[in-house]
Amino acid sequence: MRRKTLVVMVKEPRAGRVKTRLGREIGMTVAAWWYRHQCRRLLRRLRDPRWDIILSVSPDWEGMQSRVWPNDLIRLPQGPGDLGERMARVMRSTQGPTVLIGSDIPGVTTRHIAHAFAELGRTPSVIGPATDGGFWLVGLSHPARAPAGLFKNVRWSHAATLADTLPTLPGPTALIDTLTDVDSAADLAPKRHRGQR
Repeated sequence: MRRKTLVVMVKEPRAGRVKTRLGREIGMTVAAWWYRHQCRRLLRRLRDPRWDIILSVSPDWEGMQSRVWPNDLIRLPQGPGDLGERMARVMRSTQGPTVLIGSDIPGVTTRHIAHAFAELGRTPSVIGPATDGGFWLVGLSHPARAPAGLFKNVRWSHAATLADTLPTLPGPTALIDTLTDVDSAADLAPKRHRGQR
């Protein structure tokens, strides 16, 4: 049986280098503090014997050396390119069904991840829409065989990000719960983080 992999995209939590849009509203130091603690809670919450967790880290050298991330988790550098190139690279490096998430989604639980993997048992790809028109999760049942056009010509951080991404995925694609990623102070309201079907 092929082992399942959960990839979490993370950034070194330094003020002015992470969550800068949020930082413009609440202060760069506070935003970096929020992100650091959000990542810590997220990684603790998503540990599960049903899958392995890999951290896709940025910046490459600092992320690989960082003491912020748990020592027992595998780290891979994100490398160069836009977000799509970096996500495609890490997904293609895994062997079995793979789900990739960002690290700024307070509402994600093991139930969401298990649901995504269950869908990958029935469909080639899965995606979790975000409330801002993007997505918080994407997964492939056979990432090593991902199409060459995976995540190409996607407008990132845009209301059409999800719409641009769907045609690049091997279909059919299952849609799971809609969650909120944190980009602004308004996204920090607790009621925004509950998943909806």
